[in-house]
Amino acid sequence: MKLKLLSMAALATTMFAGSAAMAQDSVFVGHLVDYTGPTAFVGKHYGPGVSDAINYVNAHGGIDGTTIELTQVDYAYKVPEALAAYKAWSSRGMVAMQGWGTADTEALISFVAKDKIPVYSASYSAHLTDPQGSNPATKKPAPYNFFYGPSYSDTCRALAQWAATDAKEKGIENPIFLHAGDNHPYPNAPKEACAAYAAELGLTVADPIVVPMKPGDFKAQCLTIKDTGAQYVYMGNLGGSVVSLLKSCGTVGVEANYMGNVWAGDYLTILAAQAENLIFPSSTPFFGQDVPGMKLVEAIAAAGQGNGENKPTHHYIRGICSAYYMMDAMKWAKANGGITGENIKAGMYAKKDWVPEGLEGVCLPSTWTDKDHRGLMTVAVNQGSYNGGDVQIKRISETTLPRRDDWLGL
Repeated sequence: MKLKLLSMAALATTMFAGSAAMAQDSVFVGHLVDYTGPTAFVGKHYGPGVSDAINYVNAHGGIDGTTIELTQVDYAYKVPEALAAYKAWSSRGMVAMQGWGTADTEALISFVAKDKIPVYSASYSAHLTDPQGSNPATKKPAPYNFFYGPSYSDTCRALAQWAATDAKEKGIENPIFLHAGDNHPYPNAPKEACAAYAAELGLTVADPIVVPMKPGDFKAQCLTIKDTGAQYVYMGNLGGSVVSLLKSCGTVGVEANYMGNVWAGDYLTILAAQAENLIFPSSTPFFGQDVPGMKLVEAIAAAGQGNGENKPTHHYIRGICSAYYMMDAMKWAKANGGITGENIKAGMYAKKDWVPEGLEGVCLPSTWTDKDHRGLMTVAVNQGSYNGGDVQIKRISETTLPRRDDWLGL
């Protein structure tokens, strides 16, 4: 099966082209990617992880004989184009979607619930984890939204835990925590939840600093950070923006521990920023690590288009996990009434502490229920350093956060 990568213009003329492929021997999945927009720095690594995994399974018998017809649209992180793609795909009989950004995923919550189409996003917004809207503070019930990994809020909470422990070990009195990120749904997603937990842990929470997603000269923001005295700075952006912030703060002499979200930490960011001691979370091992499931990851990368790198980032691996959880749920659905959106959703609840076969040690044991879509609460905390161009990343802590009811959806 050849992957179709379409622009929105091309999609408009091909939205019905796959009708023949909707026979019983195949199902259709749409895939939103950002390869040219503001999050392409990581999108061009995650997206191929999804498509390579699906193509690999198709080449090895599919979903017990059923092929997945996958169509990608590079929507360049533009919400209207994401909504247009979804509308076209849903009219074409899409049974599931691999999504991307926070703003578009949250905008689609009510649509996918009404249409009963599971969405596996690369947004880890906690707003997507409350399927029934049981927490009064939840924005909207999200019964058809799933993602692999801990939420942005929970990874930030894990970083706040690390900061509190680090401050205690170093004898820092009155440690100060600060959120730096754009005023946008993605960096904003964990802001309030993480600040509340940081305060609960005894950290003083400074006023957040707005840092644009687009790279630039951020010396003014860095001077503000310096004035607050913050020792622990959480960076809610990614890629070029994070690189710019680290470099700008270095030029004005800000001494702080910089903590990135899961998209803000990888060897390419560390290399570009020449960063030392960048702290960031992860939910998979890194490419080439000695775990049983890495053999399958390497086989998928070798057979696929990958990301043009000899060494894929862990974003590529999370894409593989996202695709495999979806395909495992499809396998269950096929054996229990057919591969439909409703049955795929039911398949997500069929197992507990679940790792897709062949990916042991790569995708961590995850559990989704009809009341709680927080699949994973375990967060690894890593420290990455430039090290003269030979980037070194080491795990410095791991925590399993409590599944608190008041955190559901927040």
